[in-house]
Amino acid sequence: MIGLTKLLSGTATVSEAIKYGSQGRSSHQPVDLLQFSSNKQPIVVWNITNRCNLSCRHCYLNAQDKDYQGELSFKQAKTFILDLAKMKIPVLLFSGGEPLIRADLFRLARLACEKGLRTVLSTNGILINKAIAREIKEAGFQYVGVSIDGVQPTHDTFRNLPGAFSKAMQGMRNCLSAKIKTGVRFTVTKYNYKDLPRIIDLVVAEGITRFCIYHLVCTGRGKEIADADLSLEQKRRMINFLIEKALQLRARKVKLEILTVDNHADAVYLSHYVKDHIPERADEVRELLKMQGGCSAGERIANVDPQGAVHPCQFWPELTLGNVKERPLSEIWNDESNKFLQKLRCKSRYLKGRCRDCAYNEICAGCRVRARAKTGDIWSEDPGCYLKDAEIK
Repeated sequence: MIGLTKLLSGTATVSEAIKYGSQGRSSHQPVDLLQFSSNKQPIVVWNITNRCNLSCRHCYLNAQDKDYQGELSFKQAKTFILDLAKMKIPVLLFSGGEPLIRADLFRLARLACEKGLRTVLSTNGILINKAIAREIKEAGFQYVGVSIDGVQPTHDTFRNLPGAFSKAMQGMRNCLSAKIKTGVRFTVTKYNYKDLPRIIDLVVAEGITRFCIYHLVCTGRGKEIADADLSLEQKRRMINFLIEKALQLRARKVKLEILTVDNHADAVYLSHYVKDHIPERADEVRELLKMQGGCSAGERIANVDPQGAVHPCQFWPELTLGNVKERPLSEIWNDESNKFLQKLRCKSRYLKGRCRDCAYNEICAGCRVRARAKTGDIWSEDPGCYLKDAEIK
């Protein structure tokens, strides 16, 4: 996750990151600084159910509106949460499918909150009426991320439901009215790329304070639209646009944080941009990006799917590290005998191609899932890298 706004504006500093980083990635650390912590306990993305009320074209879980067998029971989920509390993970993200479909969601969220965990909710937003928004607030969720794929026609097409856009927007308004910090998650493709300016303007007009751009990772149903990924030149134009937009909004004192996710080439590009245009911040930005590190799969992020299987990240369902029904996540995650997991934590030693030759492995290391999808080799170069040869030397 690359926090363009905070890195460009100086709202994140090395001194603050060191100050709070020494305390570990605890629930007391400011959320905006978690990415710079040296503590390796992972943010946990928990897909609490496969079931979803939508059938989105890019769903990495291939979720459908039907019953699934083998999902964690309440008792198993409670044991899982208690283990996470002992691990002192920094964030527990409830995702799906659509997490609001699961009947015991709020019981589980309250338990996590009572045990000191910082909880966030990832949702399509269309089920959030005013009553549900109050329940989200009362359950202790500190943040709600709603997936938006473009303006109304684009979003409704991606979500395969007429009216999905207006319902998601109303869901966000209900969260804001309930005093819940709310943001937009936008997975960018060739089909919605041109909607970006209008969506950001809409987010600003609605008073939403966080906008997360996700690069497409071809897993789940995302494999079916692999050709929808942006071209490398479009990726460059997009990051330029986002940098300029972040600076413009900051100059206007608009409180919107813009972030990008799932392509750490953005970090390298940002480092070059700052060096050329804001040289007084260049050293600090580079140091912060080094503290953050590159691809976090298997290191700073863990995924637990609805059946309890543990994965290095939510986009890597093919690789299972264990199952929390059989063994606590704390044991699975800290198992030094798992040679593959140890390799993921020192990725730069195993990289091939342009990723191996890149001078910025410490702040990138590419996406191993995209590399595997393209070549069958997780250590090969990331096909999503849009940097020119001169920019990686």
